[in-house]
Amino acid sequence: MFENVRMAFIGLRSNKLRSVLTMLGITIGVASVIVLVSLGQAVDNFVRQQFLGIGTNLLIVFPAENDQGETQRLNMDEARALADPFRVPDALRVMPQLGITRDVTYEGNQFSVRILGVTSVYLEIRNRSVTRGRFFTREEYDGQGRVALLGPQAAERIFPDSDPVGERIRIQGLTFEVIGILNEVGGAGFGPNDDDLIVMPLTTAQARLTGDRLQTGVRPVTLVLVQARDSESVDLVAQQVRATLREERDISFRDEDSFEIFTQTDLLDSLGNVTGLLTIFLAVIAGISLIVGGIGIMNIMLVTVTERTREIGLRKAVGAQKRDILLQFLVEAVTLALVGGGVGIAIAAGGTLALSAALPDLQASVQFSSVVLATLISLLVGVFFGIYPANRAASLNPIDALRYE
Repeated sequence: MFENVRMAFIGLRSNKLRSVLTMLGITIGVASVIVLVSLGQAVDNFVRQQFLGIGTNLLIVFPAENDQGETQRLNMDEARALADPFRVPDALRVMPQLGITRDVTYEGNQFSVRILGVTSVYLEIRNRSVTRGRFFTREEYDGQGRVALLGPQAAERIFPDSDPVGERIRIQGLTFEVIGILNEVGGAGFGPNDDDLIVMPLTTAQARLTGDRLQTGVRPVTLVLVQARDSESVDLVAQQVRATLREERDISFRDEDSFEIFTQTDLLDSLGNVTGLLTIFLAVIAGISLIVGGIGIMNIMLVTVTERTREIGLRKAVGAQKRDILLQFLVEAVTLALVGGGVGIAIAAGGTLALSAALPDLQASVQFSSVVLATLISLLVGVFFGIYPANRAASLNPIDALRYE
């Protein structure tokens, strides 16, 4: 085996340009597969970290279509029912939320900003903090106070050259005082950016910016956030929330829910499936170049067999067996693939470092499993595409091989 490997490297050195061009397909394929798989894993980890940042015990209740195709909006009465400790005893906090988009004016400049109407538990339930200023008080919430907190990106957009705290902005013709700046949480690339928003008391948003009421006279909300006591009680809280809302909406046991309950686990599983399929798809596309590289190896090995026909005849004439010839050329093909794969791994490591430098939030890195997978793929490509030329060389008749040319 050592002698076969030595002869394989001698063959690579004797035809340097041809060897490099042959290995190029394998090199590109291995590098592409590793980089794309690393990128997919980095995106998946980034998304999970963003969602886990707001806790693993959070449930989100959305309105949904009923059997008749109608969407029944959530309302404050239902939110109060969910906050009842006798009906949902395992819920730690419940927060109805209203999301709207309005134009904000400051010193003649107008900006379109997403506005969230929330309750006093917003900071705790969303795991946020106020970096400058303060949060609104209970009196401001009950009195529909015209106060607002800005996300860091919204503050940068509206107040690029000044401190927003204490300034006044106009929303829908009404003056609001900026009382605080929220901490930066970043965005996962899915859904709205939680740094580019305005937060205000829910009562203020309902009464002063929308005025919406349902036919029953109660005010609607966009969604309701429910925080379980711990991650182990999430499923139990989901059952209690479902039972409470079905009772509030008088849904019979035959009918489907007219609402949806999402947990962090559901969201992470759904996003994980999407990113996983995307990673596999990209890896398959990159793997096509491995097939092309393998075909190149087969082509060059067939040429090599033709060029060394007399050598094969001489080896057989002095006693070489079919398996010896087969092993010799198979080792050459595998050596070509492994060397190309090794160069591809080195290029992928450099490419991943460059990707991490360009996108530091992703924290992309070459996983050991990816290196092992790339090595196995290179080995299999060498064996698969080298077996036919090697078998062809081993099957040559020694008399015909000696008479060749």
